[in-house]
Amino acid sequence: MSNAPELSESPWWRTAVTYQIYVRSFADDDGDGLGDLAGIRSRLGYLSDLGVDAVWITPFYPTPDHDHGYDVADYYDIDPRLGDLATFDALLAEAHKLGIRVIVDLVPNHSSNEHPWFRAALSNPDGPEHARYLFAEGKPGGEPPNNWGSVFGGAAWTRTGRGDEWYLHLFTPEQPDLNWRNPEVVEEFDNVLRFWLDRGVDGIRIDVAHGLLKDAALRDNPVHPDRDANGAATFYELLEQRYTFDQEEVHDIYRRWRALVDAYPGDRALVGEVFLWDPARVARYVRPDELHLAFNFFLLGQHWDATDMRQAIDLTLGHVLAVGATPTWVLSNHDVVRHATRYGAGRVGQRRARAAALLLLGLPGAAYLYQGEELGLEEVDVPDASRQDPVWFRTGGDRPGRDGCRVPLPWTVEPGAGRGFGFTTGDPWLPTPDGWGEQSVEAQLGDGASMLTHYRECLRVRKAVGMRAAGALSWLDTPADVLAFRRPLAGGDRGSIDVVVNLGEGEARLDLAGGMVLSSDTTIRAENGKLVVPADAAVWVVGPQ
Repeated sequence: MSNAPELSESPWWRTAVTYQIYVRSFADDDGDGLGDLAGIRSRLGYLSDLGVDAVWITPFYPTPDHDHGYDVADYYDIDPRLGDLATFDALLAEAHKLGIRVIVDLVPNHSSNEHPWFRAALSNPDGPEHARYLFAEGKPGGEPPNNWGSVFGGAAWTRTGRGDEWYLHLFTPEQPDLNWRNPEVVEEFDNVLRFWLDRGVDGIRIDVAHGLLKDAALRDNPVHPDRDANGAATFYELLEQRYTFDQEEVHDIYRRWRALVDAYPGDRALVGEVFLWDPARVARYVRPDELHLAFNFFLLGQHWDATDMRQAIDLTLGHVLAVGATPTWVLSNHDVVRHATRYGAGRVGQRRARAAALLLLGLPGAAYLYQGEELGLEEVDVPDASRQDPVWFRTGGDRPGRDGCRVPLPWTVEPGAGRGFGFTTGDPWLPTPDGWGEQSVEAQLGDGASMLTHYRECLRVRKAVGMRAAGALSWLDTPADVLAFRRPLAGGDRGSIDVVVNLGEGEARLDLAGGMVLSSDTTIRAENGKLVVPADAAVWVVGPQ
């Protein structure tokens, strides 16, 4: 068993930069076209050189793969296609040796329909397993128990074939929702947490953290007042999720888990995927006795607009700091269109992505990077015949799904056998586009102007100048289309740093004094006592406190 690394800062998770590894698309060691744990271990040196503090690894448990690992059949083991427990232990030990902490992904809202519990629940309605899931009788006329829709499209209920009984699945029918009002479910996940914490993991990311408890009476969700039935892509989007998510009782679970996790040494952390658009509601999940961190999706949800981004930053900091917690910033992940594409794609998207790196890593608190953003990867238009995301199938092709941000990483310039670009020697599970090698790690390592070099410098400078202090920031007086804020550096007597991002269409001339330590554009300059920042560019300036 591995132990967590010694603390270099306390607590580490407040200021860490964590790299999200989508395990199926990071690195394949055995040539079957699917990323695996041995592949991750083989690339730990790359992550160490990049300068990240931790990695978050998406689910690697045994799964029938209806939602690429988020349908778990066994919470205590490794999918044999991805490795085994010995492989995981070796990966964990080597990561710790390099000073990289490891966060694993827990999926407690639902299991796979092939989990032994659900199989027993279907076969014996009088057995204890049946009460561990959410079954209900339908409405008269053969209708489901209520009007809840699946996040992935279609109804959230499926018949069991036994009378008029249905079971709930807020995602796919192969992902039945667990009944968190059943104490046996609560106790089982206590054991799951202990199993991975005992192995030495440093943190646990909680999938759908806001969704574990549902309304006890299974009431119909009201129609969203701002949605039009003709404009909603799915029935789910037409409804307010009043009774499906963010139920008050869910906080009792996290108080229980916080006490459990805090009993372990090494500042282990709970990180919640709390996908709510009300920052005040999200902040309730990171109160002192609940989760350590919760992802902030407000900034991720903004267009390239200074006013909207500033509002997202202010709302997040205001609510999170009010409860004594740490903001957690992210621009991309495995569920959304890559931000280089969202910000305009092509040359414009690349410029803005370079600037956004300085914004993300300049904000106080924790930051999460999604694999490939350090290469400037954009969304891939995956051919329809190759798509695998259940969102695509459950919406009849109305929504493309998430395959485009999950295409395997390019490691080499040449495609090699199977066009794996160093990801695999076989055929990648999702096809790679022509020219993928031009954005590969190999192509960018030798280029001083590449996105990869830029990210490595961002992370190096962030540590070197002492930007790892969490806390508030103060906005500077600048034009409306410029984001500029000042933060004190760690140590108290090290001065301050200004983070400036020009989101306007023309260059900005600013009254800022100090030394420029990093920029996204080589044409940023001091001129006649002004700092000149071109459009879609960013800079860090160190000055007196």
